[in-house]
Amino acid sequence: MAKQAIDTTVVLSKLNRILEMELAGVVRYTHYSFMVYGYGRIPIVDWLRKEANEALAHAQQLGELITNLGGHPSLGIGPLLETQKHDIGDILRESLEHETAALALYQELLALVRDRSVMLEEFARRLIAVEEEHAGEVNKMLRKPGDTAAFVSSAKPAR
Repeated sequence: MAKQAIDTTVVLSKLNRILEMELAGVVRYTHYSFMVYGYGRIPIVDWLRKEANEALAHAQQLGELITNLGGHPSLGIGPLLETQKHDIGDILRESLEHETAALALYQELLALVRDRSVMLEEFARRLIAVEEEHAGEVNKMLRKPGDTAAFVSSAKPAR
């Protein structure tokens, strides 16, 4: 059975949406790092800045993939939510929402390229694993000490 070619236009559009989401992550995590106060500030700020740097690295990889496919990387930035709530719990819940949205985009990319492009499929799988790990870390940070059950948001999904 012959391997189907990717729909470059659709894939480039998805890659640009993911690029915009990663750039939003750079801005979001950097902003959050400024807004942390209290006794545990230093390790939390370090973690947030590490996340911002990782989002930038992902954005750079995406830009290279986009240009590799003959596309033009977007100058847009994905959704930036400013709730004016800067409690660590609020920041983490917003981070979990962002990670979940990014994960969904990477899963959509994988569906578009599966069995069509080894390079893009491996990229999507690797980033899905990274985003799942990030979401798991944030989920653990949202749990109360001693809680082993996964954190479940009581917030209603935005429509």
